[in-house]
Amino acid sequence: MKQSMIQSPREAPAPLNIGGFQITVLASTEQTGRYELFRISGPEGTGPGPHHHPWDESFFVLGGTVHCGVEEKETLATPGTMIHVPGGSKHWFRFGERGGEFFSITSQGNASKMFTAFDKGVNWANPDRQALMALAASYGQIVMPKLP
Repeated sequence: MKQSMIQSPREAPAPLNIGGFQITVLASTEQTGRYELFRISGPEGTGPGPHHHPWDESFFVLGGTVHCGVEEKETLATPGTMIHVPGGSKHWFRFGERGGEFFSITSQGNASKMFTAFDKGVNWANPDRQALMALAASYGQIVMPKLP
């Protein structure tokens, strides 16, 4: 249900742990009705491998560096860089040297539910790749072969 929101930093939900990096769900589709907002941060080398999903996703780098790819384009994004990923586009990211942080917005989709399921249902110390791929697919995300 759409609702007005004012959320101070101390009222933000606890970050979810997704494979060594953190995702804070700032607003879900249930709260906004149309989009979702996230704060994503992590240490050097963490981030998801290639994947795609039906929802659009945009990133705005706040700090550090983020090495990312969308389809065949790659960049080392620094603070102030904005990256837009249309739904269905293959993309990935890895936090650069000394880690990084970005703000993300997605179009209506399942990202917040999927991230919550990843946090609760995946043993990140020893992940079962097939189970992870099946869990992602249940939310509309397709995990692709790992980067070399």
